[in-house]
Amino acid sequence: MPHAARSATPRSSVITWVARSTLDVFHAAGTDAHRIASGEVGWIERYGEDALISYQEPRAREELLEHLPMWEADCGLPLRRVFGRFVPRQNDERIAPGLLRGDAALPLNITARENGLVYGIDFSAGYSVGLFVDQRANREFLRRAAPRRVLNTFAYTCAFSVAAARAGAETMSVDLSRKSLDRGRDNFALNGLDAAAHKFIADDVREVLPRLARRRELFDAIILDPPTFSRGNNGRRFQVESDFEELLAAVLELAAPRAKILLSTNCTRLSQRELERIANHALKLTRKSADFYRVLALPDIPPEFAARTLWLRMK
Repeated sequence: MPHAARSATPRSSVITWVARSTLDVFHAAGTDAHRIASGEVGWIERYGEDALISYQEPRAREELLEHLPMWEADCGLPLRRVFGRFVPRQNDERIAPGLLRGDAALPLNITARENGLVYGIDFSAGYSVGLFVDQRANREFLRRAAPRRVLNTFAYTCAFSVAAARAGAETMSVDLSRKSLDRGRDNFALNGLDAAAHKFIADDVREVLPRLARRRELFDAIILDPPTFSRGNNGRRFQVESDFEELLAAVLELAAPRAKILLSTNCTRLSQRELERIANHALKLTRKSADFYRVLALPDIPPEFAARTLWLRMK
């Protein structure tokens, strides 16, 4: 469970603020990319010296922006800039964050740290800035598992691949966006890793998986964190609620014995129980078996505001 905020930190019935003691733990771990506050219609994430407020309603943005200076003073952590990002209902309404506070002349490309690893952050690249902080525990789990060969689907900027490669894994990152994979290569370079020793495939994941199966390729770990909705090659539609089970069934064909597979979704309509149901059906369909495992909850993100995640450990 998340740490309770100190008394001087602003309290709200719907907002939980990270405590100073948690920041001390992050600092010791080499982490400055994490959640600062979590609420039902708004939240704040820190990236190095900057912060990003994500909000579904203007009142949430204003409340978070108003209370943030008190949190900064209480925690002794003054932020250089604060950006704001509206969270729309439709993906095509997404826009890049805008500056709410701070010097507009400072560069929009920065770096942030997570458990000693470095990731590029770009506040001008689009709706997502380059790192999903709610996957921190899963990346660390993967890194500690030290798999030999990793398939990272819907890889975005390849943060999971970097974590695995740092532990010695050979990685294959697949994403439809070539630009995102280029940013992934930059993340490899930021961590002193040779991107040329790893594979980056700019293609539709659902078309790549059968090709890998035909080549009988196997992986010791597979990351399956698809978007809630997307369009692949030729406008092919993907909706996580209806297509996740089929996607997992295809991934299971690539799992080596005792492989670890991460299932994750931010879709609010898929509960943890539903994620387990999907996993059970896909396992039954492919005549495979696995144990289920969940990493511990993050101290900066209350479970009700976190992504639903589930690790499968193949038998």
